[in-house]
Amino acid sequence: MAVPARTCGASRPGPARTAFLWHDRGPRPGPGAGRRVARPPRPLSLLLPPLLLLPLLAAPGASAYSFPQQHTMQHWARRLEQEIDGVMRIFGGVQQLREIYKDNRNLFEVQENEPQKLVEKVAGDIESLLDRKVQALKRLADAAENFQKAHRWQDNIKEEDIIYYDAKADAELDDPESEDVEKGSKASTLRLDFIEDSNFKNKVNYSYTAVQIPTDIYKGSTVILNELNWTEALENVFIENRRQDPTLLWQVFGSATGVTRYYPATPWRAPKKIDLYDVRRRPWYIQGASSPKDMVIIVDVSGSVSGLTLKLMKTSVCEMLDTLSDDDYVNVASFNEKAQPVSCFTHLVQANVRNKKVFKEAVQGMVAKGTTGYKAGFEYAFDQLQNSNITRANCNKMIMMFTDGGEDRVQDVFEKYNWPNRTVRVFTFSVGQHNYDVTPLQWMACANKGYYFEIPSIGAIRINTQEYLDVLGRPMVLAGKEAKQVQWTNVYEDALGLGLVVTGTLPVFNLTQDGPGEKKNQLILGVMGIDVALNDIKRLTPNYTLGANGYVFAIDLNGYVLLHPNLKPQTTNFREPVTLDFLDAELEDENKEEIRRSMIDGNKGHKQIRTLVKSLDERYIDEVMRNYTWVPIRSTNYSLGLVLPPYSTFYLQANLSDQILQVKYFEFLLPSSFESEGHVFIAPREYCKDLNASDNNTEFLKNFIELMEKVTPDSKQCNNFLLHNLILDTGITQQLVERVWRDQDLNTYSLLAVFAATDGGITRVFPNKAAEDWTENPEPFNASFYRRSLDNHGYVFKPPHQDALLRPLELENDTVGILVSTAVELSLGGRTLRPAVVGVKLDLEAWAEKFKVLASNRTHQDQPQKCGPSSHCEMDCDVNNEDLLCVLIDDGGFLVLSNQNHQWDQVGRFFSEVDANLMLALYNNSFYTRKESYDYQAACAPQPPGNLGAAPRGIFVPTIADFLNLAWWTSAAAWSLFQQLLYGLIYHSWFQAEPAEAEGNPEVRESSCVMKQTQYYFGSVNASYNAIIDCGNCSRLFHAQRLTNTNLLFVVAEKPLCSQCEAGRLLQKETHSDGPEQCELVQRPRYRRGPHICFDYNATEDTSDCGRGASFPPSLGVLVSLQLLLLLGLPPRPQPQVHAHASRRL
Repeated sequence: MAVPARTCGASRPGPARTAFLWHDRGPRPGPGAGRRVARPPRPLSLLLPPLLLLPLLAAPGASAYSFPQQHTMQHWARRLEQEIDGVMRIFGGVQQLREIYKDNRNLFEVQENEPQKLVEKVAGDIESLLDRKVQALKRLADAAENFQKAHRWQDNIKEEDIIYYDAKADAELDDPESEDVEKGSKASTLRLDFIEDSNFKNKVNYSYTAVQIPTDIYKGSTVILNELNWTEALENVFIENRRQDPTLLWQVFGSATGVTRYYPATPWRAPKKIDLYDVRRRPWYIQGASSPKDMVIIVDVSGSVSGLTLKLMKTSVCEMLDTLSDDDYVNVASFNEKAQPVSCFTHLVQANVRNKKVFKEAVQGMVAKGTTGYKAGFEYAFDQLQNSNITRANCNKMIMMFTDGGEDRVQDVFEKYNWPNRTVRVFTFSVGQHNYDVTPLQWMACANKGYYFEIPSIGAIRINTQEYLDVLGRPMVLAGKEAKQVQWTNVYEDALGLGLVVTGTLPVFNLTQDGPGEKKNQLILGVMGIDVALNDIKRLTPNYTLGANGYVFAIDLNGYVLLHPNLKPQTTNFREPVTLDFLDAELEDENKEEIRRSMIDGNKGHKQIRTLVKSLDERYIDEVMRNYTWVPIRSTNYSLGLVLPPYSTFYLQANLSDQILQVKYFEFLLPSSFESEGHVFIAPREYCKDLNASDNNTEFLKNFIELMEKVTPDSKQCNNFLLHNLILDTGITQQLVERVWRDQDLNTYSLLAVFAATDGGITRVFPNKAAEDWTENPEPFNASFYRRSLDNHGYVFKPPHQDALLRPLELENDTVGILVSTAVELSLGGRTLRPAVVGVKLDLEAWAEKFKVLASNRTHQDQPQKCGPSSHCEMDCDVNNEDLLCVLIDDGGFLVLSNQNHQWDQVGRFFSEVDANLMLALYNNSFYTRKESYDYQAACAPQPPGNLGAAPRGIFVPTIADFLNLAWWTSAAAWSLFQQLLYGLIYHSWFQAEPAEAEGNPEVRESSCVMKQTQYYFGSVNASYNAIIDCGNCSRLFHAQRLTNTNLLFVVAEKPLCSQCEAGRLLQKETHSDGPEQCELVQRPRYRRGPHICFDYNATEDTSDCGRGASFPPSLGVLVSLQLLLLLGLPPRPQPQVHAHASRRL
């Protein structure tokens, strides 16, 4: 039955069309049901009764052809299915390759992956590896405590008395503005020779240790010189450790004074701008120096806190947040008469990178007003710490108060909340230059087992916001051997270029006593650490027996991955740990949440689940079956998991004992055989120790052949499993050429190439000339087509990526190909496996023409059926391509073929970019389901600089008017500002931007960010489906049907007559994002567990050392002198202050 043509505004003559009343629809499937837009009203023609409709059907101007009937389009779909299947049966060679494997059954064995045994073995190997590092750690920690105990303090020690290798010396000599270049270093700094070491990815010297001292610590202070003196003895222990275990990497002692001594010696990787590295702020040091923390930071924002003081407070809070790790919990509040959180977080939240970012941004919005109300601030803080209905650290509890001063001691608050047990420590910080009485602040800290600090200027922020760790370390020191437990860190970036590492940490205690019968010293000396590179742990896992889609992973108590194939940060910042949650490394679902919880709890387990996986190129989603098996790694906080697809339960192991056959198959790897046998790409694997790697596969093959001429596949220096499987697959794929490909004419079926790829690492492309345009990864396990073919039944189409697609004008001379691949499944003695993938490469232009013929009314390719004025027939995709759009779209929503010539250059694009209206209709009718996720490892261009220019950390820079204002000069704040100005003149790199660095340093050009990813995959609709895209006068009919045994959707639709129907465009491109809303996420935190040990209390702790005032009142004479020096351009060299406990440093 025909209906009148559509109109867009004015009536337009057009073809008569058949209206399908939602045939074969049935109830709408569940997935995506809640997402579908409300159905608009049906066109008038569908609502009128039949008698009224008849006059409309006879309307003049209707042409003589109609929209194809449903059975016609189903017929076209069957023709397409048969054509694809026929080509793949003839050229793919699936059945023939099965026969080849069976004919060569004597050349290989079928081995089984037993998940439980595998995961237990790997866990045991990792445990053994880490245990060797633990023994080395214990030797170092014991030696350090004994060396320090035996050391005699020297008050008159001089720089020239100490000989050591200063790791930053070479960089400072190259820097004319360096401190040591300006005044000449008095210390006897060694000059060393270095050799390149691939294990360290660096130049090292195994005979010496290196010393790194933070820039803001004076090298010549008595404390530092004594520290250098006694730690020198560690050098021999480092060397002996390496003798016992040559696999040891960096061995490091991080001192509580800020000195880092590490082995082997290597020059420091100093940045071009000022080096802000301080070992006490490294994740591994923080974790080793104290137990987990519940911290509430309260900031005085009363009216007296303004200008520079408020800026100092904001910076101090941000620096304080950087001393927290993922084992800690924190909240930040501001107070005047009332207290309120600075951010959307209403309770303690985990101090992870994203939460700390929220705090840091929120702190910048604090405004000073009102009057000081210590009571409001402390009551808020105690209430936060007493909230037991939330996840928290449940160990050290503390309040950090930043203020410019006040008189109220709020004793009643402490009596109510904290006395007599004093379970919450209170740390007070007097910020800025002022004349207030600091006694109340000192009293608060001393009365609550805390410490009082002063931050008069920006130079004092870093050191005074980390000194509190010494106080938290007291219970650990007093606990003695009980607290001497090795902890393993999260993954983080090594500052010396080793890449991603984990570190074993062990605290080092001060065992000295002030005198006979005196109390035991309660200071922590520092933390000993030994790095383990993630690559060394990966080497203990199975390489290629798990198949392309099997893998091993490991997580810690926070659920962060230690090992995972998706742990691939694009940029790394050594100041922050790499914290990728297991549920973010994979696509989250309830089963994985359950597995994650069980692993964190240290349980064993096994579970088979149906889950979603993202393709390697992140364009597709597949629903697959996976077997998860997991066990804890004893003596650590880690748990190990193994993931296996069912088809990877078994794998092939070649057994080429016949050397004549080895030589015969090896000859098919020689380039001289490529012309007749097809081009061979070999996976760039570590076949032998002496094999030179190369990113160029031709060069890698050349290196491989040269090595094989010197050694045999059974050589001890080679991986016999990899070599035998590679050579076997070379011979098996050559037999495929001989039996199938060589005698076929590819041009007859418009094929550019045929190919086979195997688990053994061979990719054979035929004919040889087709290799010139082959862009797939030579490692099959890293090729998207290979992995997807294993996970999907039938034929998987892969159009070229749109970025690589040629433009229409270039299509005439260059050919674009579409890959079609399928897995080869073997059944040998009841054991099923998939050792290979075969496929063809279609010629895009030729198959687009063939597609039009197959989806037409032709009975023969040369006999098009025309609809004349006197005949009535259905439109088809060939003759009526001006009115009818016919396309094949793959399961990711990407265009594969079209009957529109002008769309050929858009093959490989997301279909919404081609026809947004039609793609939206397919989505709304459940042909596609959308999956959104976040990539937390992406790299983004840096944000343009703000109005603070190059001034670091938001420092206040005065104007000329300020300098001319006498009242400004005489204020107390001026003195603090002058300190900063002089510091900036001396270390002017703090205050100057360096465009050269931005150009040359990739770490500056890109920073870590979050990207939102959207993928589409087939929904639950499998039947043939007709529908109307209802848009008033611009309505469109369309038909959609899945092609059996493929990942294709066949769609026939009327071309749009006008643009009024344009609706929202579906997006598939990756977009920059802030990630999920943190304020909502913290309301449902993911399951985690803290470390098993906690040291937050010891009855013998001496809390009398709780801080002293050390403010420096302004002096008019000094100000005038400094101003003269400033004008003369002769800035003096002030000796940096080192604030610390009196018992540790001067």
